[in-house]
Amino acid sequence: MTNQTTTREDLRNVAIVAHVDHGKTTLVNAMLTQTGAFGDHKDVGDRVMDSGELEKEKGITILAKNTTVFYSGPASNGEEVTINVIDTPGHADFGGEVERGLSMVDGVVLLVDSSEGPLPQTRFVLRKALEAKKPVILVVNKVDRPNARIDGVVSDSMDLLLGLAEDVSEDVPDLDLDAVLNVPVVYASGKAGVASTEQPADGELPESQDLEPLFATIMEHIPAPTYTAGEVLQAHVTNLDYSSFLGRLALLRVRNGTLNRNQTVAWSSENGIKNVKITELLETKGLERVPAESARPGEIVAVAGIEEIMIGDTLTDPNDPKPLPQITIDEPSISMTVGINTSPLAGKVKGAKVTARQVKDRLERELIGNVSLKVLPTDRPDTWQVQGRGELALAILVEQMRREGFELTIGKPQVVTKEIDGVL
Repeated sequence: MTNQTTTREDLRNVAIVAHVDHGKTTLVNAMLTQTGAFGDHKDVGDRVMDSGELEKEKGITILAKNTTVFYSGPASNGEEVTINVIDTPGHADFGGEVERGLSMVDGVVLLVDSSEGPLPQTRFVLRKALEAKKPVILVVNKVDRPNARIDGVVSDSMDLLLGLAEDVSEDVPDLDLDAVLNVPVVYASGKAGVASTEQPADGELPESQDLEPLFATIMEHIPAPTYTAGEVLQAHVTNLDYSSFLGRLALLRVRNGTLNRNQTVAWSSENGIKNVKITELLETKGLERVPAESARPGEIVAVAGIEEIMIGDTLTDPNDPKPLPQITIDEPSISMTVGINTSPLAGKVKGAKVTARQVKDRLERELIGNVSLKVLPTDRPDTWQVQGRGELALAILVEQMRREGFELTIGKPQVVTKEIDGVL
């Protein structure tokens, strides 16, 4: 009997891609609120998806993270549908996060401001989505802005999509250009919590009571996850996190088979295959991780119990291990030196972290979940060369460390050069 391809109609995995301040977090908040994720009593913060202090303050997404919406509206055909929403960064400097976020999902919502339209950084993320052949939904947000120019923004977005499709068509010969040409458009105001497929007048709210048209568009245009019935367990690690109670957490998407708590699985990494036990399995409900007994194909969960697990590793069947391909990430392009504070005023602030060991441990901890970063030794034992995808990514790391009490000496950013076939 041949193994059949089966579809999980009760599940959708979608990434939301947007430039800084185009209203992504506000829209996700409205999706969560309208599907009852917060109950009646919970106080909803303005930026529930921005989990780090810096993300809340600056309104930028740094880490790819997921939340879960349980949708039971008219387009769900009577059964509750789990919509996993992956919030990807909208900036090329966090490209490692973008690529991993896209590997978890089956489609992308491109969110653009009704006045500003698509901006240069949106281009980077969208290109990655087209290269991965992910279907796109265009959401024009903040349509009630006084300076909205909805027609122009839709036109600019379509031009961008077509231009990128032509760019990547050589690398992706089977790209569906018709699908790119016929991208569905939803007009929304995340703040007001309304959306429509009918274009409103510039500066006006859509004629709608809620976000149902957006949910219906996601249900229709984002493919449900498929898997091979009867295939052995395959789960791809796409991100890492840390819990003070459980230690290192691996975020993964189950591709085939079922993953159970307390199950012994084969852990496939660059160092070979080893049997390990899943001590804890966590699923996301709203914004919170809660214990689960099992995870089926298409589901995105976190597991604990494997201290040295890395991004790109596979959990599979110990009796018939079938590893998935490693995730490839673009090389770093900018580097700078990070060292301890060597000035006479070092350590004057109570509780300051000033030793080389503390800085080294913190940089190594950053590498756990940040695969687009590299930390290299220098000829000085108290200084390291940190390489990343851009100045913003490096500046965010330094800012986070300073807020944690580290006193640092930072070098000037330099371009990372590489020799290919003897040419620099």
